[in-house]
Amino acid sequence: MKRYRNGEIWDFEHEKIAVGGAFIRENSIFNVNKMNHSGRKVILGIDGGTTSTVCVCMPLIPFTQPLPDPLPVLARAVAGCSNHNSVGESAARDTLEQVMADALIKSASTRSAVQAVCLSVAGVDHPTDQDRILNWLREIFPSHVRLFVQNDAVAALASGTMGKLHGCVLIASTGTIAYGFTEDGREARAAGAGPILGDWGSGYGIAAQALTAVIRAHDGRGPQTSLTLGILHKLNLSSPDELIGWTYADPSWARIAALVPVVVSSAEAGDLVANKILHDAVQELSSSVKAVVQRLDLCGEDGKDYFPLVMVGGVLEANKRWDIGNEVMNCISKDFPGVRPIRPKVEHI
Repeated sequence: MKRYRNGEIWDFEHEKIAVGGAFIRENSIFNVNKMNHSGRKVILGIDGGTTSTVCVCMPLIPFTQPLPDPLPVLARAVAGCSNHNSVGESAARDTLEQVMADALIKSASTRSAVQAVCLSVAGVDHPTDQDRILNWLREIFPSHVRLFVQNDAVAALASGTMGKLHGCVLIASTGTIAYGFTEDGREARAAGAGPILGDWGSGYGIAAQALTAVIRAHDGRGPQTSLTLGILHKLNLSSPDELIGWTYADPSWARIAALVPVVVSSAEAGDLVANKILHDAVQELSSSVKAVVQRLDLCGEDGKDYFPLVMVGGVLEANKRWDIGNEVMNCISKDFPGVRPIRPKVEHI
């Protein structure tokens, strides 16, 4: 079994294992697995985003058996960003490899027990992205392991429809994307191109506009806003001038997006600038969903057909008086009265 450049991550497969109160060392991964786990087979599911990455390890359940409720999760591991567009391919792969290893360690399993890996990660935007990740995974896992790689929006949709790929999903977290499927397998997406290319309804987009508004107000190019005091207090800074150094010291998307609650609080307090930023975000998010729905004709000829809209991500979670998710739904339902919002019951980050 080939080991990737971070091969030391997998050294636990060769370390001492406790059996019957004694410690033994086995160089054979298969033998260690057989002794400790009675041949238990597992699958790994990875949900990788720009904010965080989650891997769950579950026992393999034959299709002939009904799925138990709740699902029997053997272990869960969490790591940081795995979007290669945000942190680079090397760092993203390091994160993914570490989170998979952590899940296997916690479940007392090894790679030889893995039967399938399903990796849904932000930044998989083209077949070449899938091919690169698949080739990398083949270097890590034995040849018998089945590998599946998709954009994280696919997993998000399935998390709300219990596996059925039909309808539309809207993710609005650090980044944003709308993704849809028809029942005959056609698919379409909108947004999800990152902050430079205009994901303005995302957490990053909202916070970046707030930072810009503070600088504009400080320069005299824009209206005064309570965002200035709110953001400076949040960051423990004394002057808007210091925002320049703070921003470019580490312009990671998730770090910027963490300022969204300040924008929401300012809007709820009546700040006009903050309210405009959030209203613009609602329009951006709504237009992404509408574009997907229209391209796939999910709403039918009269625009009134039923279709599910799965809504995930921190930006869409209910806030006090300013509920971005609710505002997005109100906007979409005016054009597509058949839309049915779904908040997933199963975990999606």
